[in-house]
Amino acid sequence: MKRFDKHIFICENKRTDEHPKGCCYNKGAAEFKEHLKKRLKELGLSSIIRANTSGCLDACEFGPVMVIYPEQTWYGVKSLSDVEEIIESDIMNNRIVNRLTIKDKRYNRD
Repeated sequence: MKRFDKHIFICENKRTDEHPKGCCYNKGAAEFKEHLKKRLKELGLSSIIRANTSGCLDACEFGPVMVIYPEQTWYGVKSLSDVEEIIESDIMNNRIVNRLTIKDKRYNRD
């Protein structure tokens, strides 16, 4: 028996300001994850959908980065409204938010 229908990882990797890749944490990742967790709880989904902090997902240039399994959908998140759109479309209705997906072949499911 599976524990969760979806598992969401949000990179909260921290690097120094001088690092050329930057880091998701400094781009608001912690705020986005907390908002996502709060909304999942409010919507009664936290028992079937798990949101976790992850370390580096190696997609720094698109960050903050969120990946949803089992679908393996990779998102670059820039705002709380992006998080809300992902919740409404992808998490609740299984519709990918194309404008937020990472358009790099390394992160495509195909």
